Amino acid sequence: MTSDVVTLIKNDHRLMEQLFAQLKTGKGDRRALVAEVEARLIAHARAEEAEVYPAVAKKAGEEGEAEHGTYEHLEAEHLLRKVRNLIDSPHFDQALEEFVAAVDHHVEEEESELLPALAKAAGKTALDRMGAAFERARLDELGTSGYEQAPEFTESGSDGEATREELYERAKKAGIPGRSQMNKQDLIKALGDQA
Repeated sequence: MTSDVVTLIKNDHRLMEQLFAQLKTGKGDRRALVAEVEARLIAHARAEEAEVYPAVAKKAGEEGEAEHGTYEHLEAEHLLRKVRNLIDSPHFDQALEEFVAAVDHHVEEEESELLPALAKAAGKTALDRMGAAFERARLDELGTSGYEQAPEFTESGSDGEATREELYERAKKAGIPGRSQMNKQDLIKALGDQA
């Protein structure tokens, strides 16, 4: 299920925002969440740098923006290492806040400047081709870290593999009453009944 590169990048951004929200609640396995954020951030960054930024520079004439995006990826990775190193520290929340602010800034610039310039300069066929290349590169990178496609974007019914928090968020979007009192199995059943 390939989509255009702009949609795929924005989908990744939304997934990262969900992971950040989970980390900020302090619930769940902090180490596992940080590891997932790291794997997904690196996969996203490498795929953009290999498959998207060269096209942004060439097709949209935005060489400076592409270079700036790469710099911001490096900055985010540095801040994320700090977050990982402070997992058990009272300074974790501050480090997380700095990291999330840097990523939010990057996402805002990318979605308001870089991606619109690319969408304007490239046709649908080129955007779809870039999307396929971006997704391939991203999934290859994720595979090396033990992660796969995002749960909400998998083709098979992966509710059993989703975390309770992910299921809760889906139930919230679906407007399922009583979701906060449900365990993982109840959420799976309620979501299945909605389908």
